[in-house]
Amino acid sequence: MTTCQRSQVNRGVPVHSTITPGRFGRRSTTWYGRIRDAVDHLVRSSPSRFAILVFTALILVFTVLFSLPIASADRTITPLHDALFTAVSVICVTGLATVDMATHWSGFGNILVFVGVNIGGIGVLTLASLMGLVISRRLGLRAKLMAASDSNPSRIHAGPVNEGQAVRLGEVGSLLVTVAISAFVIEVVVAALLFPRMLIDGVAVGEALWHSFYYSAMAFTNTGFSPNVQGLDQFANDYWFLSALMLGVFLGSLGFPVIYAFARAFRGPRRWSLHVKLTLVTTVALLLLGTLFYILLEFDNPKTFGSLNAGDTIFQSLFMSMMTRSGGFSTIVVSDLNGSSLLLSGMLMFIGGGSASTAGGIKVTTLAILFLAAFAEARGKQEMEAFGRRIPSDMLRLAVSVVLWGATTVAVSTILILHISKAPLDMVLFDVISAFATCGLSTGLTADLPPEGVYVLAATMFMGRVGTVTLAAALAASQSRQLFKRPEERPIVG
Repeated sequence: MTTCQRSQVNRGVPVHSTITPGRFGRRSTTWYGRIRDAVDHLVRSSPSRFAILVFTALILVFTVLFSLPIASADRTITPLHDALFTAVSVICVTGLATVDMATHWSGFGNILVFVGVNIGGIGVLTLASLMGLVISRRLGLRAKLMAASDSNPSRIHAGPVNEGQAVRLGEVGSLLVTVAISAFVIEVVVAALLFPRMLIDGVAVGEALWHSFYYSAMAFTNTGFSPNVQGLDQFANDYWFLSALMLGVFLGSLGFPVIYAFARAFRGPRRWSLHVKLTLVTTVALLLLGTLFYILLEFDNPKTFGSLNAGDTIFQSLFMSMMTRSGGFSTIVVSDLNGSSLLLSGMLMFIGGGSASTAGGIKVTTLAILFLAAFAEARGKQEMEAFGRRIPSDMLRLAVSVVLWGATTVAVSTILILHISKAPLDMVLFDVISAFATCGLSTGLTADLPPEGVYVLAATMFMGRVGTVTLAAALAASQSRQLFKRPEERPIVG
């Protein structure tokens, strides 16, 4: 017996046993093991590509399901472009539709919508990590990295992240529990607020229960689908109902890191991270500014707020300001807004909500960093500062990349839709921004698009939900480290 064999016997390993190659540097011999190794390699090498593949796979699965006769109310096969667009809109929690969501889908189809928006709203990677946590009762390092990437997109890039993260790796397990609990609790609370109002309005008990949870899910995930044929017309003057919707949209648009911070230190704002403070301040500021501008621009419009008194005008303006942040609900016909209000709405939709939230857009922290950089430049400072903290320059580069890629996506999609539909620019631009920002408000253009326009808008929704920076990082084959510096020269800017 050789020395190696004796050592194996001493360790309790049979001499003639064969150790199955596994994930520890060796290739598996089984087909499922090879698939597992391939997935592990993809997750390690490019989490962003893995995220895109997961989103794509889910969209394809839901496209097939929406195409089935059982998913439609009349038991017919839904056309491919409509099924695909609905799947993208559901998984990307957008809220745009090419079919009447209240009448086209059967009970099975509505359940698909309900489940899909919750999957897309929580985040595919976060949901996958949650399932792993439930099954194994613990998270591995790769699962923690995936969940942390979902809560902070900065982690998808190679190299260190200089700023203290909103969610640290050691806190990911607690974050995932918070995600699951907060999503469930918020949707239940909002549904509990909506249910009695529906009963008061004469809705049957069973229908009221289903619709209350449906509206609650659409509010928290910032989707905006309505199970009613007339949309929110029945509740347009029910301020309790509308306030409950706004509560769900607001909480969903803050982001799970902010909700996690509230859960840990609700009464200790000094312990909140810079990300939490920037998100709250920017969100509230945009909400109030949007309300003010809607009042000024629409108070004399007879088609919208012109016939309302001062109190109703303020409330409806607040509701509109909240919904353009990615909520997607509307008590008015969007196409009736003045051109100035359509442009304002497009700006608010493009900004969107908080990072790692159910909202879309470029995110409020991106806007905050751009303004902080402008203020620092105006004061002659080389570094950005906020709330007694220094923000590294690489965050500015990331913010500029997000805005640039977002604007490019909107511009290209707008040109294509203009060419396809021949519709007015303001209508096309509004719906394209709504698709990119996964907002869901529409001037009515989306429902009238031909199939080729539907595919373009579906791609725009996908780009907006997956994230332009994530998509750009996934398309990059590799990141090389440059070991030299070229001579410096400053071009003229401005």
